[in-house]
Amino acid sequence: MKVKTAAEPAKSKALDSEKITINLGFVDLGHIDLLVAEGFYANRTDFIRTAIRNQLTTHADAVKQVVARKMLVLGLQHFSQSDLLAVQAANQKLQVRVLGLASIGHDVTPELALATIDSIEVLGALHASPEVKAALAGRQL
Repeated sequence: MKVKTAAEPAKSKALDSEKITINLGFVDLGHIDLLVAEGFYANRTDFIRTAIRNQLTTHADAVKQVVARKMLVLGLQHFSQSDLLAVQAANQKLQVRVLGLASIGHDVTPELALATIDSIEVLGALHASPEVKAALAGRQL
């Protein structure tokens, strides 16, 4: 039996979600708290996630059309050092377009990223070293 350390859940959690902060008016917050207190939702977060999912469902057709038109990869796309070295060896450049999570390996240097990534558009989250993010800042769409 494997025992999970405290670091393992935090690490896996970081890969599948991103923390955001929102400001709500007091009346809206009161309405949410009332629904939570009455048992409609487990907590504020449950209400907000449900509301977001409902809106995404409402606009699902429009999202599908934009994903197809912009040729976005849906979900997770990871670029390792070996992936980018292969792109470089082939004398090619990438146009990265992701709806979800794009991650660039921590062993990727800013120079390699610049040599292989022509443009980058991430709707969601980009996980990369601060140096790679800074290097690619001018290539974001």
